[in-house]
Amino acid sequence: MNEKKELTRRIDPWTTVVPFAAILVLCLFFILDPQRSTSALSAVRFFLGDTFGTYYLIVGLGIFVISLWIAFSDIGKIRLGRQDEKPQYGFWSWGAMVFTCGLAADILFYSFCEWIYYAQEPHIAELGSIQDWASTYPLFHWGPTVWSFYATLAACFGFMLHVRGVSKQKYSEACRPLLKEKTDGWQGKLIDVLAVIALIAGTATTFSVATPLLSAALTTLFGVADSKYVTIAILVITCIVYTFAVMKGIHGISWLANACMYLFGALLAYVLLFGGEARYIIETGFSALGNMVQNYIRLSTWTDPLRTSSFPQNWTIFYWAYWLVWCVASPFFMGSISRGRTVKQVILGTYIFGVSSTLISFIILGNYGLGLQMTGSFDAIDVFTQSGSLYQTVIAIIRTLPVYQIVLVVLIISMIAFYATSFDSITLVASQYSYKEFKENEEAGNGMKLFWAILLILLPIALIFSEGSMNNMQTVSIIAAFPIGAVILLIIASFITDARRYLLEYRRKNS
Repeated sequence: MNEKKELTRRIDPWTTVVPFAAILVLCLFFILDPQRSTSALSAVRFFLGDTFGTYYLIVGLGIFVISLWIAFSDIGKIRLGRQDEKPQYGFWSWGAMVFTCGLAADILFYSFCEWIYYAQEPHIAELGSIQDWASTYPLFHWGPTVWSFYATLAACFGFMLHVRGVSKQKYSEACRPLLKEKTDGWQGKLIDVLAVIALIAGTATTFSVATPLLSAALTTLFGVADSKYVTIAILVITCIVYTFAVMKGIHGISWLANACMYLFGALLAYVLLFGGEARYIIETGFSALGNMVQNYIRLSTWTDPLRTSSFPQNWTIFYWAYWLVWCVASPFFMGSISRGRTVKQVILGTYIFGVSSTLISFIILGNYGLGLQMTGSFDAIDVFTQSGSLYQTVIAIIRTLPVYQIVLVVLIISMIAFYATSFDSITLVASQYSYKEFKENEEAGNGMKLFWAILLILLPIALIFSEGSMNNMQTVSIIAAFPIGAVILLIIASFITDARRYLLEYRRKNS
């Protein structure tokens, strides 16, 4: 009882009350006046994305380059923990949690359908054929650049937690090597508030983007009428699942992550082996990988100055922003489970497991639908044009598979499990984040976990009620990512400064 009271006294109002109030205001704005909220968000999005779009692109490419430099420098040799310490988790369990703690549900959803968007983009016609570029851009947008955000920050937070052993598990604390005493002032509080708001924006986006696919799958299987209320019911059920799991702590998350990977692997294997497009899938995927590597710098720096298509503003900048706002919780969780690994192992391991799993998903699921389109077996673009629903188009693609009902069942279970695992890790981190001080291996109170589990579900529900919600969801991420991008660069600079200092201390001690 005394431990619970002592934990309660350590609750930080800046990272609990302020975000809660901000989310309530946003929810009311979206629900009560959806038209004005859409207009206001669109104006801010245009200003940031169109005027400062180059900023997002520089941040993305810069972090990717820095991540490789860190991994292969002396900093990469630093072990997160004692020098003789073994990794806390095996590579498979660690990798499963790395992949599922972030955007795994969105990766599964977009793998099926993102090529459809690109196939209709004027910019793709400017570049060449749909065959070459509708298969390449998904790999670029979900590949090394965005995963570099996770990989680099996981190393930063892991160093902070396991080497420096800080008691304040907050975004601002990672900036202390450069901010020094300002970390405890208004500057540090502002960073923490921005981080929590960005976290909520990111979770709202991912929940709202892919959940309607679950609704469409359920209505297809059971013949019930599709509506936003079915989608909201799914959100509530998912919330119950991940709330139950997070109460079990890190062991429950690890078990669920492993189960997710087996389900995910089974789905990919079924589509590849029984979809009838295996040769096309493999050959197109191999070509798309080569195309992405050859044009990586070009794709990363193209800004469309004349705005002939606004492709980078609508897509590349959105995806960089989308992953940046997820950098508040997922890399923190990744750093916390990386004890015993070197900085190099964390960064390269994230690339090996995270990037490879993502690209395999897009290559198999995306190229299955693209193969049907290009061979004339099934016109997914026409279905999308006629229905106006990306979710119904994905269901239509799945229905071309033999015994598609099995695929829908596996899809539903996989996505709920992915969502639950992602929000388990986020709820766990956000709960710890809500305390002024938090010791390593200490558990947040169940009341705080429940508070965050409910808070994270409110904004997605409000966005579903809002008109033009897809655009709103993208806009929320772009707005939140603008200040967070600068904070992330500050964290990385602080980590490099502190890591160099640590190496100097270590060499002096052992010389």
